[in-house]
Amino acid sequence: MRGWWQELAGLVLPGDCAGCGAARAVLCPRCGDALSGAGAGPVRPAARRSGPVGLPGVHAGARYEGAVRAVVLAHKERGALPLAGPLGTALAAAVLRGCGGAGELVLVPVPSARRAVRARGHDPARRIALAASGRLRRAGAPARVAPVLRPRRRVADQAGLGARERLENLAGALEVCRGGARVTAGARIVLVDDVITTGATLAEAARALRAAGLGVAGAAVVAAPADSFVRIRSATRTEQKSCE
Repeated sequence: MRGWWQELAGLVLPGDCAGCGAARAVLCPRCGDALSGAGAGPVRPAARRSGPVGLPGVHAGARYEGAVRAVVLAHKERGALPLAGPLGTALAAAVLRGCGGAGELVLVPVPSARRAVRARGHDPARRIALAASGRLRRAGAPARVAPVLRPRRRVADQAGLGARERLENLAGALEVCRGGARVTAGARIVLVDDVITTGATLAEAARALRAAGLGVAGAAVVAAPADSFVRIRSATRTEQKSCE
């Protein structure tokens, strides 16, 4: 019910721009441009040179700063559900940049902890993934969402934890739902999330998929810290790795 009311309120009572505060706009054109995906590219976790072991190649649609950061947090923590559309645009661009090509894509969102979903009233990554899959299909790329990952055990709050602590906290925390292999059969699996920091969450998600015998074509996120974007001259090798 909470999610339904948030959706309705966002549609009929538009507030200020979530990115910059401009009046009477859920998202102003300037902040929307920041999520257009024009700057999509390969990224590596800022805290580690190559990311945690098992991390697939990752692409991001935007830099996690300024208006982009504000929009991500408004959607995730304050229930501004209509923002899933623009966030999905950035995510779709990251998917296309990293794993575009022939064949069907299956977007597998990283699941939120059950208590977080209850508190927020929605699952941010899953909602953004659904928006992204729609944009991909409209762009001619067959795509669908398959939420085949689920929490296996409770984990501590990640806030304030370092890279090593996050890896230890998340080790073995996810698993593939029964029937996950059947749901994703014949498609390229792309892990998706809203933001990457240390890469621990995506690495654990990839481990869980591989443990179930599923391949991972790559990963994509809405946004990443500016200093985690790989320079153009070194991007080719990273892009090839992401879709192996």
